Amino acid sequence: MHEIDATRWYSNNGPLNRRFQEALKTRTAAGHVVCGANATLGLALALMAQKPAKGSLCMMPSWTFAASAHAAVLAGLVPWLVDVDLDSQQLLPESAAELLRQAPGGVGAVMPVMPFGRPIGVANWDRFKSDTGLAVVIDAAAAFDTLTPSRVPAVVSLHATKALGIGEGCFIASDDGSLIEEIAEGANFGFSNSREAVRPALNGKLSEYGAAVGLAALELWPHTRAAYKRVATSYSRSLGSISGLSLPEGFGEKWISSTVTIGLRPGSMDRALTALAKGGVGVRRWWGGGLHRHAAFEHFPRLPLQTTDILVATQLGLPCWTDLADETISRICSILSEVAAAG
Repeated sequence: MHEIDATRWYSNNGPLNRRFQEALKTRTAAGHVVCGANATLGLALALMAQKPAKGSLCMMPSWTFAASAHAAVLAGLVPWLVDVDLDSQQLLPESAAELLRQAPGGVGAVMPVMPFGRPIGVANWDRFKSDTGLAVVIDAAAAFDTLTPSRVPAVVSLHATKALGIGEGCFIASDDGSLIEEIAEGANFGFSNSREAVRPALNGKLSEYGAAVGLAALELWPHTRAAYKRVATSYSRSLGSISGLSLPEGFGEKWISSTVTIGLRPGSMDRALTALAKGGVGVRRWWGGGLHRHAAFEHFPRLPLQTTDILVATQLGLPCWTDLADETISRICSILSEVAAAG
């Protein structure tokens, strides 16, 4: 903070922002990184930079957070809601290629999502983009720990709820330097080495204060990650013997997240919610039942969403923070064990 006041440089790609971007490049092994004010604007800017036709469809899963659809609308596109693969909970590139034949109009973009930070096959999305010529943006909001660099831009949230949280912010990573430069200009009023706006744009920059918090958070990342890993491992150990409950593949072993999401046996959600509430445990049913159930998005075109409905009925977010005690985790899992035993 003293450095910010000494330079009197508070925003507009200041020295701390540039230092933070370089540190993120090193951490993620991405070829290029640009920071932004928040992930919703980051998604919109990454779409706009690829210039899909205005009013065209943006294929995206209904199994995602509202920001995905808001970003597409902000970029001048129409969300087209499709289903996901049951095992990965993701829109897969091979499925997207097939779904293009069922589109109710011209498709200009595709937005795959990494739900709760689950790993994604970025090389396959690079190939999809090359084969189709469509704009592709990966919503990697929760995927700081699992991000793999590619030419397709990925937008990682730095919101306070995320594993690397700075309060509010994001970064966009890509091996395509020209694209990242376009995104950076789009986040700065469309200025390109002058004060003349050369194209439609937004104000989506990260402040120096956000960058300062980000640099501090990166220094602490090994400790933060270890703390989340302990929580994930504790849940895995306690849930492992309970029939009918599941954690994402590799969670706590190969990757971590700031959320713990379990799969329940079909038909047991209401019993689990009642028992956990009685035990004073706060939980989260994710994403409002899917985008198609939000008033803001229910009028957008969509395909049948059977898998999304299955996930809505079975996926439950459990308490997760870095100093969550093992004893508390054990108590939560004991409640879930009683629910499972009851049928």
